[in-house]
Amino acid sequence: MVFRPLFHSRPPVFIMVSREDIEDFLDRLGADGATHREIEAGLWIVRPGGAIDFDVVVTYNPPVVLMRVKVMPLPAEAVELASLSRRLLELNATDLLHGSYGIDREDIVLTAALELAHLDYEEFLASYESMTLSLTSHLRELAAFREVR
Repeated sequence: MVFRPLFHSRPPVFIMVSREDIEDFLDRLGADGATHREIEAGLWIVRPGGAIDFDVVVTYNPPVVLMRVKVMPLPAEAVELASLSRRLLELNATDLLHGSYGIDREDIVLTAALELAHLDYEEFLASYESMTLSLTSHLRELAAFREVR
């Protein structure tokens, strides 16, 4: 009698998600009303459906895919900037499952990075929805820090 192992002795091979896979993920977001356009190879602008008034920039940059939303300009007043920074850190710690708020030059941004080696549509969708739903619920509070420039 010959015994064959049930499992192969080699470790599993992970196939990294391709740029075309990300395009397919973005197409699938359309079922919920989102639209997207590719502005250059591997860089898309996604417009969530409904009354949401912001764009999500998706960048295919192996070994990750990045999602980013420009939230608002930084307040010019030091006191307001300190207060806003503290609140964003609190939201990062208590309210965001995927991604985090940060500062890029003179703007507040919400970003997330997902590893392509293990990414599937469900994880992509969870990050996208977490970012858009969180930001939607935070915008009213953050609007108090917004200044007309």
